[in-house]
Amino acid sequence: MCNTWKYPSKKEEVDLAIFEKLPQMDIVNVTGGEPFLRADIEDIIAILRKKCNRLVISSNGYWTDRILALFRKRQDIGIRISIEGLPKANDELRGIPDGFDRGIRTLIELSHMGVKDIGFGITVSDRNARDILELYHLAKMMKVEFATAAIHNSYYFHKYDNRFKYPEIAIEEFKKLIYEMLKSSRPKDWFRAYFNYGLISYIKGNPRLLPCEMGYESFFLDPYGEIRPCNVMEETMGNLRERSFDEIWNGSEAERIRDRVRNCKENCWMIGSVGEMMKKNVAIPVKWILKSKFLKQEY
Repeated sequence: MCNTWKYPSKKEEVDLAIFEKLPQMDIVNVTGGEPFLRADIEDIIAILRKKCNRLVISSNGYWTDRILALFRKRQDIGIRISIEGLPKANDELRGIPDGFDRGIRTLIELSHMGVKDIGFGITVSDRNARDILELYHLAKMMKVEFATAAIHNSYYFHKYDNRFKYPEIAIEEFKKLIYEMLKSSRPKDWFRAYFNYGLISYIKGNPRLLPCEMGYESFFLDPYGEIRPCNVMEETMGNLRERSFDEIWNGSEAERIRDRVRNCKENCWMIGSVGEMMKKNVAIPVKWILKSKFLKQEY
């Protein structure tokens, strides 16, 4: 699904001084690659946590000891662990022996420690589509959050040939998941059902259900200091090693890239670009929820 592992850093990644230059933010997601490969991850988190209301780390969960060491010091952050299916599918897709066991063990230990903002997620492909529902029920049993995504292509993933050979299978499994989520008594699950409805639309090749505004209120900081609108569009607004964040964010290059975002044809459907738009256009998912949950409209 992603070839990042084939392309280790060929030049020095950003140091702590770069993170200090970031502005105040609402939510920060620390991702990779694998964040816990950074020896200074605790220092990075200490800086970023002061700059945001909520911080979540995305991890494969393999480095249990490193993860627990961080969370013993900080329980004011969250984590989402990638579990790409039941054990056989997960370990095959991740290429890590015992990856499923490591990830689940990490989740169990974090839960035992009392960490509240924890969960796991799956990136759905042909290989693991039939595992979606079982993982959802596993998350419910563990009382942790469950997130979904679908395969995408991106320069940052070093992947351009991701596609569903059997999209009808994934669509059918997402419909089952939506049905289960709409049965929930938690409104949060209803909105997640809408997000998964958007994944069905994405797999079908349809336009996004909501517009994309990456580069307007959100940005992607890559490992080398480049400020980009997202991790799909390769163009950069500027580098934090050379200019301040305000100079980059308010510069002419940033405006040019925002014009490109307005006309982007990628139709990605990832939570990073969708979550805020669901809040800004809340009437749209609410209308869908009312029709799908209460009026039993076909989705």
